[in-house]
Amino acid sequence: MYAIVDIAGKQYKAEKDKYIYTDLLSGNEGDKITFDSILLLGDGSNVVVGSPKVSGASVSATILSHVKDDKVICFKKKRRKGFKKKTGHRQQLTKILINGISK
Repeated sequence: MYAIVDIAGKQYKAEKDKYIYTDLLSGNEGDKITFDSILLLGDGSNVVVGSPKVSGASVSATILSHVKDDKVICFKKKRRKGFKKKTGHRQQLTKILINGISK
């Protein structure tokens, strides 16, 4: 069974016992969270599409850790002007484990 879940404005495919890296969520490591905005549920041949959400469905998950993504380099240059600017950042992510999907 799988579900398409809307987490913080982005859509993820959630399956039981799978890990998902999402944008930084509030909560501590080990906290249990539930997501109620399920857009699609599917198991084998049965697919339930919400309009816009599937009523009564939820996905439960556990926050495993807060981590940083790989570094993204932003390099700006204007030719023949001597202007060069190199910056970068690392996006904050939350690693969650999907515990179960309920209809």
